[in-house]
Amino acid sequence: MEKIILGMDISTTCTGVSLVKYDSETHKKEMMYIGSVKFKVPKDLTTEQSLFVKSKQFTEDFIEKYKNVGITDIVIEAPLPNSNNILTVHTLARFNGMLSQSIYDATGITPYYISSFDARKFAFPKLMSIRRYDKTDNLYPIEKVLKSLKKGELTPFGSYTYSTDKKYVLWELISEEYPEIEWQYGKTGNLKKENFDASDSLVAVLGFINYTKYWLTEP
Repeated sequence: MEKIILGMDISTTCTGVSLVKYDSETHKKEMMYIGSVKFKVPKDLTTEQSLFVKSKQFTEDFIEKYKNVGITDIVIEAPLPNSNNILTVHTLARFNGMLSQSIYDATGITPYYISSFDARKFAFPKLMSIRRYDKTDNLYPIEKVLKSLKKGELTPFGSYTYSTDKKYVLWELISEEYPEIEWQYGKTGNLKKENFDASDSLVAVLGFINYTKYWLTEP
């Protein structure tokens, strides 16, 4: 069965989007689109006002262009609930709901939400490891590592230091798997930040595919 899966990584500054054609019988994946919508709003707007302007911009810049490509599934990375700034959490959750409603109104498809933990875990299982470093990037004592190993406490990026740029690692993995993707670079040759939002949206799709393939189909 052929599916066209839309992946979204929503933030109030830039939302990453990707479209993947997936054959659930052959498990072949074809990249249809990957990119982002970078929001631009007048500076004199309140936070609440800007969300409505950004929602309209997303509808015009993406939904109206791609709503009729045959989307069958939508997967959205769920907003993190544990930020130190409760206002940020509420704003992002509100915006996530607004864009979810917009895409539902356009397609009639109820989105599936996946946490960043599960998206990374299922998209790239090789990232799963016992945590080896503390928050100061020092190695844990071998006793602690062995205890975690005994308990099976695997986590994405467990073998990486805390200071590792995880979004960059994910971008590298995506680039290796899809070398045909043309990423955006600045005038000085630096990789633009919106590429990471785009790659995160694809990680959500890949995580969703592997989750439904290896987990939901098992007894």
